[in-house]
Amino acid sequence: MSARTKARKRALDVLFEAEQREIDSIYLLAERLRQPGTEAALPSYSVELVEGVQAQRERIDELISTHAHGWTIGRLPAVDRALLRIGIWEILFNDEVPDAVAVDEAVELAQALSTDESPAFVNGLLGRIVELKPTLLG
Repeated sequence: MSARTKARKRALDVLFEAEQREIDSIYLLAERLRQPGTEAALPSYSVELVEGVQAQRERIDELISTHAHGWTIGRLPAVDRALLRIGIWEILFNDEVPDAVAVDEAVELAQALSTDESPAFVNGLLGRIVELKPTLLG
């Protein structure tokens, strides 16, 4: 597993836990940085992901709601919500990660951590965001 893949997984853990505990993800991130517990310190890319997702969360959630045909954001599995938020942030707001890598990484994490239907759903929604990227950034 690459360093970036591990960082994505750790960011996913923070975003997922914050939502489950109904606390702010930046607060939880600060808590994890201050006291990592039994795990190694969070990679800097995990921090960048959590901070980036939180900074763009309203826009990202709007895109998920708009393009998740037949699904409200609240009905999505929590893991899928967090994966989609990370994937969309990487596609739209991080020029260092190729779009195809962002999609592939999100799909791989969905395969490992979510439902049987999740990888295809995540792939389809993120693929649509990639197609619309030029219009979404304008």
